[in-house]
Amino acid sequence: MSERGIRKKLVGTVVSNKMDKTIVVRVDRRFRHPVYGKYLTRSERYKAHDEKNEFIVGDTVELEESRPVSKQKRWRVRRLVNRVAQA
Repeated sequence: MSERGIRKKLVGTVVSNKMDKTIVVRVDRRFRHPVYGKYLTRSERYKAHDEKNEFIVGDTVELEESRPVSKQKRWRVRRLVNRVAQA
């Protein structure tokens, strides 16, 4: 079996799990402003495929790039990084 290449990976926090087999993950990135030197945080939201509906809001997950699953889903959950504490 030949490898198709390296797939991109992102780590983020689940912000919504209201759709069937889909979660919305917020991925934050920090960068330094080129002129002022201040560190800024920008976030982006990705829809990811969650086959078993097992992730809940607050979980930290690792996403992996995949073929398009639907119109907006281009990522799938690779693994759970950190489970949020149940209240």
